[in-house]
Amino acid sequence: MSKQMTEHTHHGVPYLSFDAFDRTGLTVNAFSTREGGVSSGYCSSLNFRGTVNDSPENIAENYRRMAAALSVSVSQMVLTQQTHTTNLLRVGRDVMGCGVTKPLPWTDIDGLLTNEPGVMLVAFFADCVPLYFLDPVNKAIALSHSGWRGTVNRMAEVTIQRMQDEFGTRPEDLLAGIGPCICGNCYEVDEYVAGKIRDSFSKEETAYFLRPGRPEHYQLDLPRMNRLLMERAGIPAGQISDSGHCTCCESERFFSHRASGGKRGNLCAFLMLK
Repeated sequence: MSKQMTEHTHHGVPYLSFDAFDRTGLTVNAFSTREGGVSSGYCSSLNFRGTVNDSPENIAENYRRMAAALSVSVSQMVLTQQTHTTNLLRVGRDVMGCGVTKPLPWTDIDGLLTNEPGVMLVAFFADCVPLYFLDPVNKAIALSHSGWRGTVNRMAEVTIQRMQDEFGTRPEDLLAGIGPCICGNCYEVDEYVAGKIRDSFSKEETAYFLRPGRPEHYQLDLPRMNRLLMERAGIPAGQISDSGHCTCCESERFFSHRASGGKRGNLCAFLMLK
């Protein structure tokens, strides 16, 4: 598969952006790498999360550097509080800065959506799937986090439905992006996870993204699984971009929970209407 994101470096900070989103001129979109920050050790160097072994000062500086690279302010950013749910929160300019320059007032939020320009949505990743959505007709965006639990519970479909409810979005108008995440060759799951998938998807669908691996284990292709959900919800296949990057295969460039055994920092996805 050809990669559908382009790498940029601004102010010494590398990041990726979706070509299809960039062509619209409507958004600032980005996915960070692990390079360009000030954190050290296994958080080296562009870590964005304080739940790992890193200092608040380092994390604040990393946000400042990323904001400069994207030509925005940290005070425009709004963060998730991820717990592998399918809960989404509509946000606006009144909560800009929450999680960065001011305390985060919510919990259990794995996705954010807005139709207000200048509000930078931010979500965290280290193998799970970043889901980007742009409605170019109604000028609205959403950014969601989807690990295996979120995907089994159809986070992509939930996000699309929420955009329909909030903004009148038509799925056939949407542009969607599947950001860097763990690939099907790297992501091994056990019988428990496989059973949850079989309970929620048909045999034919399951065969598309789950294949046998070593005894009592399986290889799960989360990008394929999320693409299926997007297409099933009505987004045309040609309007779905896949980064083509695996965080585990490319763990020298991206933080990967699986590759590091849990000793890692956090990447971020960024999405804002201009």
